[in-house]
Amino acid sequence: MHQQIRRSVGLGIGVFLTCIMASTSPAHAQQANAAIGDDGAGVIVFIGTSSSPNSRGIYMTRMNPDSGALAPPELAAEAKNPNFLAFHPSYRYLYACAELHDKRGGVAGYSIDRSTGKLTQLNQQPSGGRGPCYVAVDQTGKNLLVANYGSGSIASIPIDDDGELREPSTVIQHEGSSGVVPKRQEGPHAHWINTDPANRFVLATDLGLDRVMIYRFEPEKGTLTPNDPAAGVLSPGAGPRHIAWHPNRKIAYVINELADTITAFHYDAARGAMSAFQTIPTLPPDFKDENTTAEVVVHPSGKFLYGSNRGHDSIAVFAVDADGKLTPRGHTSTQGQTPRNFAIDPSGRFLLAANQKTGNVVVFQINQETGDLKPAGSTIEVPAPVCIRFLQTQQ
Repeated sequence: MHQQIRRSVGLGIGVFLTCIMASTSPAHAQQANAAIGDDGAGVIVFIGTSSSPNSRGIYMTRMNPDSGALAPPELAAEAKNPNFLAFHPSYRYLYACAELHDKRGGVAGYSIDRSTGKLTQLNQQPSGGRGPCYVAVDQTGKNLLVANYGSGSIASIPIDDDGELREPSTVIQHEGSSGVVPKRQEGPHAHWINTDPANRFVLATDLGLDRVMIYRFEPEKGTLTPNDPAAGVLSPGAGPRHIAWHPNRKIAYVINELADTITAFHYDAARGAMSAFQTIPTLPPDFKDENTTAEVVVHPSGKFLYGSNRGHDSIAVFAVDADGKLTPRGHTSTQGQTPRNFAIDPSGRFLLAANQKTGNVVVFQINQETGDLKPAGSTIEVPAPVCIRFLQTQQ
């Protein structure tokens, strides 16, 4: 039996049926070889996709760690709407959001063949709600954390030693609404979930509540219990979506989907408390068309931060000063439409942007001195890409 908790928050405010596959043609062979470094090393890139007539599931490609060149993508595993992905700390398993056969929200576990990048499904479990949109694994590797956007609920799901998932141990239903943005904030919409850097607390953004909900976490039991303070507070109508941590572990950056802003929070690791100290726009001041933000990522150096704009179709670049404050450095087109997700490779030299609407993944070089982006000359086509995850391997 799982632990069920209902949270009440009164706010008073109110991805063509086939993909491009590796082939034996000279052009594809050359592209595949280009995705292996001079020392034989390579990086496997897994790509989660959203529900689309063209998408067949989770895709993979190889990236040359020296040039950033990507090989033609291949299907790693057939899956229904595997939009977001997460690795087990051992990197032996991969977990994905899923839609079960009865259209209920679900999650799935896969074992990883590190030589080929192919995935073998282990099992599936209910996600504890409707419309799962984000998954993360805690640092012990014993629990999968899930945010269910549709129902506004979150869950903790135990992971066995063999990587298989059990039934949820905790399900928490958020309640209430901000009500500021019609049709988007009529109720709770959990959008992101993960542990804090110390694995003591779990944070979950809720777009519908304008809150980052905070829970005490017991990884051995897989339990989540309300914290005091209960939440980090965003401005009414902000619509918090994802969080990125600064390497110093003391600052959390929340990208706000509805307000097109990023809010920086000081984080008290002892209490699990968040205190906002800056909110900054992600758009140039002269852009007045429709836009929503999506992903936020801090460079491994801690010197730069990036956020994606869907509508402006760009990556906003910010410099991060010694105190964690952000200064805008400009915007780079993602060379496609609707950049729902992007990620920085393990070396910190390349940024891969996933354009959901145009079905392309584009590689950018990161200037290590300024943080600025420029196209690296490599693009692949993947149907409705919405999540990028890197697995470093040896060829």
